[in-house]
Amino acid sequence: MPTYEYECPKCGNIFEEFQSISAPPVANCPKDGCGAEAKRRFSPGGGFIFKGSGFYVTDYRSDSYKKSAKAENPTPAAPSTPPSKPSTA
Repeated sequence: MPTYEYECPKCGNIFEEFQSISAPPVANCPKDGCGAEAKRRFSPGGGFIFKGSGFYVTDYRSDSYKKSAKAENPTPAAPSTPPSKPSTA
């Protein structure tokens, strides 16, 4: 069920109502002593927030798939470097 946001044009009260899509909109401001007609505000909704390094297709692969993929594409060995000569100063 969505949360709808309302605003009272008379007193400026902004409030939210958790109601079903088929429910009629709130008619009056719930603030004590006001009772004016409340207007539904446009609200774009919550949306998605992705945090972290990201989501990839390979994140949820099975172990057998990962092993076979690694066997097909072995990582190349790092080139060896000759030992450095000690400096004489």
